[in-house]
Amino acid sequence: MNQPSDRSSIAATADPLPSWNDGRARQSIVDFVAMVTKPGSLHFVPMAERIALFDNDGTLWAEQPMVQAMFACDRIRHLAPQHPHWKTREPFASVLRGDEESALAGGEQALVEIAMASHAGTTTEDFARFVGAWIAAARHPNTGKLYTEMVYQPMLELLAYLRANGFKTFIVSAGGIEFMRVFSERVYGVPPEQVIGTSIRTKFEVRDGKPVLVRLPEINFIDDGEGKPVGIQMHIGRRPIAAFGNADGDLQMLQWTASGDGPRFCLYVHHTDADREWAYDRKSSSFGRLDKGLDEARAKGWTIVDMKNDWKTIFKF
Repeated sequence: MNQPSDRSSIAATADPLPSWNDGRARQSIVDFVAMVTKPGSLHFVPMAERIALFDNDGTLWAEQPMVQAMFACDRIRHLAPQHPHWKTREPFASVLRGDEESALAGGEQALVEIAMASHAGTTTEDFARFVGAWIAAARHPNTGKLYTEMVYQPMLELLAYLRANGFKTFIVSAGGIEFMRVFSERVYGVPPEQVIGTSIRTKFEVRDGKPVLVRLPEINFIDDGEGKPVGIQMHIGRRPIAAFGNADGDLQMLQWTASGDGPRFCLYVHHTDADREWAYDRKSSSFGRLDKGLDEARAKGWTIVDMKNDWKTIFKF
């Protein structure tokens, strides 16, 4: 698998995890990798079975705000002239007023409605082009950085470190599968066929003599919570040996991973750094809430990354 040269080179350095502080979280990663990759070890895992899963929002990049929600809101504004009734219908009216916070206050239902209205009707090629153009220019409202710069440097190093040790890395996210596939290889070194996410139904059509796949305004699969293990089985067909998340929506993925035979590794990224990023967990965020997962991680001895204390650097910039 092709990997970005600047990330694959990380694995060749003396310290493959330079953005991680020495501590229990970092050591637990290194110990697990050493245990499952040492030939002849009692816990050796063949390379084909070294499957590692990563949530995206809040695990690999910042989820405040949710990036795909911002894309969908921008598409709503672009399409608004074709839908004058949106001016008086929520959540679209709030989007058009520039009040994304109110528009998304309805949680998953509001986000799905906005996504369906803004994504459907396009071909898969058109949608990829829209996403590519947007992600190349859209900037975070607080930092002014491109969203693709709002990625966690320690997690990029971890992805490279695992791949250098024979792991195949997958993204398993509640985010849209076609949205993430546009940039996952460039940003994370994860090719599109190794991305699992929420999808909307598509159908085959012939337009102007050319076969195309058209996106429909209907949910096909929600890759969140209990849906994550289902999506993993459908797309991969192997139970992973390592899983990384940051929210209660990742809990079932970590439970599914931990319940397999042999060595297993589960890690939660805990957002504790209000100065360099954001601090939120149990009740301070409508998206990315970490409550039940935090309790279970502590009870079962899973690794918890304290961003404030465990990471020397959060963003490369």
